[in-house]
Amino acid sequence: MEVWVYNQYSDDRETEKVPDEEVLIGRDDSCDVTLRSPFVSRKHARIFFDGGSYFIESLGQNGLTVTNKALPPHQQRKIDYGDEVRIGEFSLYMMQPSQRRIAAAERATSPRKRVIDLEQRMHAGLLDRLNLRVTGSLGDADEQLVTLIKRHLADIIDEHLDDVDTDMRKYLVKEYLWRSVVTELARRATGKLMYSYGFENTDVVNTTYEEAISRIIGNIIGYFPLQLRPHTLKDDIAKIEADWMNQLGRIAPGITPKLRDYIVRRLLSKEIEDVVLGYGPLQDLLEMPNVNEIMVVGKDRIYIEKDGVLQNTGRSFFTDQIVESIIERIITPIGRRIDRSQPLVDARLPDGSRVNAVINPLSLSGPTITIRKFARIPFTIDDLIERQTITEQVAAFLRACVIGRKNIMISGGTGSGKTTTLNVLSNFIPDEERIVTIEDSAELQLHQEHLARLETRPANIEGRGAYTIRDLVKNALRMRPDRLIVGEVRGPEALDMLQAMNTGHDGSLSTIHANTPDDTMLRLETMVLMAVEMPIKAIREQIVAALDLVVQITRLPGGERRVTHVSEVIGLDPDTDRILTEDVYVLRHREAGSDEIGHMRHTGYIPAFADQLIDDGMLEIGAFT
Repeated sequence: MEVWVYNQYSDDRETEKVPDEEVLIGRDDSCDVTLRSPFVSRKHARIFFDGGSYFIESLGQNGLTVTNKALPPHQQRKIDYGDEVRIGEFSLYMMQPSQRRIAAAERATSPRKRVIDLEQRMHAGLLDRLNLRVTGSLGDADEQLVTLIKRHLADIIDEHLDDVDTDMRKYLVKEYLWRSVVTELARRATGKLMYSYGFENTDVVNTTYEEAISRIIGNIIGYFPLQLRPHTLKDDIAKIEADWMNQLGRIAPGITPKLRDYIVRRLLSKEIEDVVLGYGPLQDLLEMPNVNEIMVVGKDRIYIEKDGVLQNTGRSFFTDQIVESIIERIITPIGRRIDRSQPLVDARLPDGSRVNAVINPLSLSGPTITIRKFARIPFTIDDLIERQTITEQVAAFLRACVIGRKNIMISGGTGSGKTTTLNVLSNFIPDEERIVTIEDSAELQLHQEHLARLETRPANIEGRGAYTIRDLVKNALRMRPDRLIVGEVRGPEALDMLQAMNTGHDGSLSTIHANTPDDTMLRLETMVLMAVEMPIKAIREQIVAALDLVVQITRLPGGERRVTHVSEVIGLDPDTDRILTEDVYVLRHREAGSDEIGHMRHTGYIPAFADQLIDDGMLEIGAFT
């Protein structure tokens, strides 16, 4: 048989003739298929024939994916001819020997890739009819232009419908139904249509077929015992996703050829209109409630974080130029720019999702986009307790500290949940207090009425007009805030933040990147030194006087997020002058042989301000027992 090898980076394609019974794949020259890459193990995988079927076994520690599903080390999975196996930057396809090289190459291309190639041809035809070079030239399309786009697109799809082969139709139907299931789950759980097909051609919609699709979707959802609550939505989606292939087999008899062709037209129309008027292949990922983060590296690699795990979606943009046009579409409405003189930008989407984009010459892998999605349904303290991010006892203590106007710094690594925790704690602030929030990209979701939100601004094309977090912190002090909330301190603004905490703005909150409470103190010292030269002891005294608590949150290897320390800042060590912190609560590691991650435990230390909180009625007597 043959193994077709495609290098995603270099676009090189090779065919390897290999034994029919067993094929060894890896970096070593002794392998039947040798892949030259540091991301490939010496002996990475083997394909073998057993009991009338082919199986692939993962041998190396670097892992691999089969049809976009991860195969852990030392595990096996059945594969068929034409299935895509991803190892490092390589896509491999096990193929039967072919008399015609071209026919074999076509079969080696996955249905998803063939759909993308077809959509690219249709998109090029659409631009040609509109006399445009790139999608970004459309800008804000008016209603008349949108109508023209829809009409041309309907004609183009009619012209290319015969190019959609059987496997491509199966892929499109499966994809459309899955997205429709997630849409309906979100609607039932939240009462809101969190995901819609946005720009689709309404001329394509057929009421009879839509009703048939609705019955199929209802049939699938009704098959499972689901909770259908806003904060169980991800669990409900995961439950159906785990049995998705069985569900497709169960509903297949109800999908007639005409209904199948209708679904194919619907999805082709939607995906091309997304490229022309929306965010391309990112459009529905932005709406999927079980996707937390989206990462684009060049046109061919779109990754997502789902349930704490990174995975390649297998989706692609048509060209790097379209990726750049999507970046422009994101940043232009908020007055940001990106070009070769300023090839890096931070921005946000209309829903508050945080966006970072980098282009050439800084990015050597093509234009990159990283999107931290904004939670459509804000988390509450009950949600954090339910997810075991925090215990009920610790939650009650932190609530008392916020209401009791203690200055709190939330510390953690990237993606650990700092902003979510800050948002949850901020909502404990009483409604009658005036709050000023300061962020690089506005994403906090506070329900209080007396709220002023400030957002930084980069310099304009002339290098003027920039407003940093430090500028906004200084200005916020003139706005008579009762509470000051800084989304993240990472530079000289730390000095202004500490001074605000020391001058009557008790109860302020912020986040910082650090791995432990002690690291938080060292990071703050360094940041203050970036703003002013002063004795280190004076800086430490300022920190001790300003801060009351550090809440440390960590993202564990399995993707779970846990508060690991709640520590009081208690003073300076008389011998070393270093800042001392004392753990009030700490995450105890699991016992050997236990499946539990661990639980927060009170250390026995009672913070100095506990009596005040108890006297004011904010904390119950015996709260630490």
